[in-house]
Amino acid sequence: MKTKRVYTVLEAKKRMERYCSYQERCHQEVERKLNEMNLIIEARELIILHLLEHDFLNEERFSKTYARGKFNIKKWGKQRIVREFKFRNITEYNIKSGLQEIDEGDYYKTFNELAQKKCLNIKEANIYKKRKKLADYLLYRGWESTLVYNKVIELIPN
Repeated sequence: MKTKRVYTVLEAKKRMERYCSYQERCHQEVERKLNEMNLIIEARELIILHLLEHDFLNEERFSKTYARGKFNIKKWGKQRIVREFKFRNITEYNIKSGLQEIDEGDYYKTFNELAQKKCLNIKEANIYKKRKKLADYLLYRGWESTLVYNKVIELIPN
């Protein structure tokens, strides 16, 4: 049986500083990592406090970076981003702060480009099945249902 490594508070602190420096992290990710290290509660709280005081852990900065990245790179809509934030227990204030990072003009431009590109790639003769495939794709990516259904009707008319 493999034994778990035991960390001193100083070692754990340095390890978590590196973990948070590599990319922005939310509190939940840091807490999960500390749990994996089998630290006592007092040590975990001490390390989280240290990370907050030295600005390694900043949930507002995380939410802004996360929203920008998921929108720009993965082309996610606001619904999907909000769902992921809630999964990570991000506060409403930080969710709003993160969503403000997405420019409205870019949002609609990206949505239109994504919908048109996907519509061209769907090889389906039946227009109802084609509409469903396009709508399912866009909804899964977190785009608002009103936007999706209007765009589906626009791109695949009767």
